Amino acid sequence: MTGTKKSVRVFALAGVAALALSACGTTGSNNSSDNAGGGSSSDKCGFKIGYLGAETGPNANLGVNMVDGIKTALAAYNTAHSDCKVTLEAEDSQGDASQATSLATKLIDDPKVLGVVGPGFSGESAATGPAFFQAGLVTVSASATDPTLTTKGWTTFHRVVANDAAQGPAAAKYLTDNGAKKVFVVDDSESYGTGLADSVAKALGPALVKRDSFENTKIADVLSGLVTKIKGSGADAVFVGGYYADSGLLAKALRQAGWKGTFSSGDGSEDPGFIKTAGNEGAEGAVLTAAAAPASADFTKKFAAANNGAKVGLYSTEAYDAANVLLDGIAGGATTRADLLKAVSAYDKDGITKHIKFTPTGEVTEQTIYAYVVKNGQIQPGTPIK
Repeated sequence: MTGTKKSVRVFALAGVAALALSACGTTGSNNSSDNAGGGSSSDKCGFKIGYLGAETGPNANLGVNMVDGIKTALAAYNTAHSDCKVTLEAEDSQGDASQATSLATKLIDDPKVLGVVGPGFSGESAATGPAFFQAGLVTVSASATDPTLTTKGWTTFHRVVANDAAQGPAAAKYLTDNGAKKVFVVDDSESYGTGLADSVAKALGPALVKRDSFENTKIADVLSGLVTKIKGSGADAVFVGGYYADSGLLAKALRQAGWKGTFSSGDGSEDPGFIKTAGNEGAEGAVLTAAAAPASADFTKKFAAANNGAKVGLYSTEAYDAANVLLDGIAGGATTRADLLKAVSAYDKDGITKHIKFTPTGEVTEQTIYAYVVKNGQIQPGTPIK
């Protein structure tokens, strides 16, 4: 999922070297026990797992869903390990790479943080990946889907979610299998939205009628013109690479203009905020694809109990699985960052979303994409795209 504005990429990458130097002065493959977090081998308790991602800002819902998933995992773990509890150190980046770099340093500099769930967004994952690698601090993302993140050589980076190279073709297949002949593909000019839209467009082949972009901060200024382009293209389906606030505005405007085609978007839009923005009429029938598995009744109950009655959201289940990957390692005796990295890389167990096992580059081996359809003002449970 989620990236950051292209305009911050240069800033984020420029800060990587300085950030890496502040990252405890270690390398991903050369950590000693003293510098690897968790203190000495005799210090067996008081450990933390971190979270890096949005909790506030325009994409807050997506991050809060994940934090609550982590809290659900911690509630169960700490009940079973009441004499040696693990706590959460959450850092709110608002999904912004320029904020994430300094927050990554805070997690790295806390010796009690043995592993991190996240980063939640692709742009911040790219910006902070080198520093986490240099520090030997293992990360398990529940939602960062940029395919290139596992090509950087960062042995610390893992994800429990399928990447956009899997989601794009699946979204294109769903549309064409359900009768779409002319698909207009548009993105919000951010790294996540652009990458996903490119993947969809490529997979559509001759069914692609038009490829376009807009700046997410200026969608209100271009909305009318974009609607005119879509209607003028003769498109019978639209795919939007971006987030729920923008896609919701476009869906609403298209329906108000009388467009009758299929509206679709990716995981950045699979949130009740999409329906709130689009309105029930604008959102009705929308197809929202995601690499996120629907929640079981049992998990929904545990989630509500751990989070004051909150409802499961996008990537809550994946964040629960990601947290348990780290917690299982700690329960198994990993009391340094180096040991936990080894435990995560060798992980091979069933989670609630899938069987979790990682390739040498950190990709999860089982990758399933789901289609969530909006009906009667509600996002219906997802079904696998086959």
